[in-house]
Amino acid sequence: MDIIHLLPDSVANQIAAGEVIQRPASCLKELVENSLDAGAKHIDIIIRDAGRTLLQVIDDGSGMSPTDARMAFERHATSKIREAADLFNLRTMGFRGEALASIASVAQLEVLTKTKDDEVGTLLEIAGSQVLKQEVVQCPTGTNFKVKNLFFNVPARRRFLKTNSTELRNIINEFYRIVLVNPQVSFTLVNDDELLFDLSASSLKQRIDSVFGKSIRKGLASQLVDIKAETSVVSIYGYIGKPEFATKQAQQYFFVNGRYMRHPYFHKAIMTAYSGMLTADQQPHYFIYFSLSPELIDVNIHPTKTEIKFADEQMIWQILQAALRESLGKFNIVPSLDFDREGDLDIPSYGGHNIGSVETPQVRVNPQYNPFTEHAKRANTDNWQTLYSGVQNPTDAATYPIDTPQANDEAVLFDDSLLQATPSQYKDKYILLPCQSGLMIIDQHRAHTTILYKQLREQMSTKKAVKQQVLFPEVLDLSAEDSQLLIQMTDELNSAGFDITQIARNSFSVDAVPAELGNNNALAVLLDIIHSAEETGIGTKEQWEHRIALSLSESAAIPAGKTMQEAELRDLVGRWAELHDKTFTPAGKRIFAVISDESILKLFS
Repeated sequence: MDIIHLLPDSVANQIAAGEVIQRPASCLKELVENSLDAGAKHIDIIIRDAGRTLLQVIDDGSGMSPTDARMAFERHATSKIREAADLFNLRTMGFRGEALASIASVAQLEVLTKTKDDEVGTLLEIAGSQVLKQEVVQCPTGTNFKVKNLFFNVPARRRFLKTNSTELRNIINEFYRIVLVNPQVSFTLVNDDELLFDLSASSLKQRIDSVFGKSIRKGLASQLVDIKAETSVVSIYGYIGKPEFATKQAQQYFFVNGRYMRHPYFHKAIMTAYSGMLTADQQPHYFIYFSLSPELIDVNIHPTKTEIKFADEQMIWQILQAALRESLGKFNIVPSLDFDREGDLDIPSYGGHNIGSVETPQVRVNPQYNPFTEHAKRANTDNWQTLYSGVQNPTDAATYPIDTPQANDEAVLFDDSLLQATPSQYKDKYILLPCQSGLMIIDQHRAHTTILYKQLREQMSTKKAVKQQVLFPEVLDLSAEDSQLLIQMTDELNSAGFDITQIARNSFSVDAVPAELGNNNALAVLLDIIHSAEETGIGTKEQWEHRIALSLSESAAIPAGKTMQEAELRDLVGRWAELHDKTFTPAGKRIFAVISDESILKLFS
C-alpha cells in the first residue's frame, strides 16, 4: 500500500510558519520588510498584548491590486524574484514568498490595500489559510495589515510564547534593527494605546541618537566617531564608540545591504582593533553598515536571514579593521597608518609632539663601578623588598601553596580563637587574621557583599526593606526596551527599598533608595541591574530578586582601598563568620584563603 502523500497546503503553511514566524516579533519583521520593499516612506505599527491580540502595520507604499492581494497569500508567490539566478542578485528584503502564507496559516488576517492608479481598494479577510471575504472598499493608497490572535489555531505554539514584557522587548529589538537601517523612513510604534516611538525621517546619526540617546548617559551622539572605507570590494560606513565610553552592555549592530545580520567573525575584527583599550568586561558601541554587490553574499542560508555568508570574508575583515584603526586614530587613540602609500610612513604625532623629533635618551654609566665590592653588595641588598614589590614569582604558587578551605574544615577554622584574634588590614583590601592552621586572608569587599546580600534577601522576602528618601528625586531616562524591563521588575525593586514612579513614556523618578546604598549613585546601580538582567535573560521572581540583591550588595559593600579601624574589622569578621556559606560570594567568587603554617615556614627555610 502506498504511504507517501502530499500534505494539504494549510498543513504545509503551518510547518513553514514554524520556521519563519516564531513569535510576534518575527511577524512584525516580515510585514515591515514588505512595506519597505513597497517603497513606503511612513510606517505605523500598532500592537496589543505584545502582539498576541493585534499586530497592525500601516504603510503608504505602492499597495496591491485585487489580484495581487489574493495571490500574495499563496505559498511561494512573490513579486521579488522570477528565476533562480535572481537569488544571487537580491535587492529586496523578502524573496521567498513564504511570510504572508505562513502568517495567514496561524492567525486571523485582515488586509486593506490600494494602488495609486486604482480608484478603490481591496479588503481581504483570511483565517487559518482560508479566505473568508474579499470585497471592494474605499481606503488610502498603501497597505494596512491587521494580524489578529496569532497562533489561535496552534495552541501549543501560543503557550510557548513568553510573558508580554518579554515579547514586547523582542518586538522592540526587531524594531531597532529595522529603523536603524532605514533613517529615511518615518516610524511610529504604539503599544496598548501608548506611543513608544515617533521617529521622523532623519540622518543616520540622528536616528541612532533618537533611538538610544536617552538610555545612555551623557548622550550617545557625542560618544561616536564615524567610520568610512570605500574599496572595489565593499563600502563600509557607520559609527563606532570611543573607548572611554565602553560599557558592559553596549549597542552593537551590523547591517549589510540594508539588512541586519549577526557576524561573530566581524565582531572579532572590531574587538581586535580595540585591543589594549578596553578591560575584559567592556564592549564598545558600534553601528556598522556594509554595502557590496548582492552577488558577493548569500542571505538564503537561514530562515530568519540574519546569518549571511560572504564570498571573501577575510578580505572584508582586513578592510574593516583598517577602517576601524583609521577612525580611532583620528582621535589619537591609536596610530593612524595609510596602507595604500608606498615608501616611508609618516610617524604620527601625539599631544602635538612628533615622535620622530624626540631625542634619543642618554644613559649615564659609571665606568668605575664594581658590583663585587662590599659597598656595592650592601647597596644591592638594602631595601630589596621595595625593589621587588608587586613582582610575583611564577613558582610561588608551587613552592608556597595557599590552602583551599574545604567545607569540613570550617568547624576548625571558625572557632572562638579566630574571633578573639586581632585582625589587621593589608593594602586596604584584605583582612589578615591568624587561625589555628596558619594565616587567613579575607577579601573585605567580597565578605561584606555576602553579608549585605543575605540581609537584602531577608528584607525582600519579608517586605521590610529600609528606604532612604532622597531630598531631590533623580530622573532615570531609559530606552523603550529598558523601560519595559524596569516596569517588569518594579515590585522586586520596591521590596528591595527603591521607590520608583513612572513620570513619562520612558522616564522614571527615583524617590527613595535602599538605606544600604548610602551615597552611592542610585541611577548607576539601577542601570547595572537592568543591563545584568538583559545579559542573563532572567525571568522568574526568584531570579529577579537574586540579581537585584547581588547588584545592590556589590555596589554598597565596603570597597577595596578603604582604611578600616580595628573595631570595624572585628565587626565585619564577626558578621561574616556567622554566615552559612562563608567561602563564596553569591556570584561564586572566593572570599577567603588560608596560608598554612608549613607554607610560611618554607619562606624562612
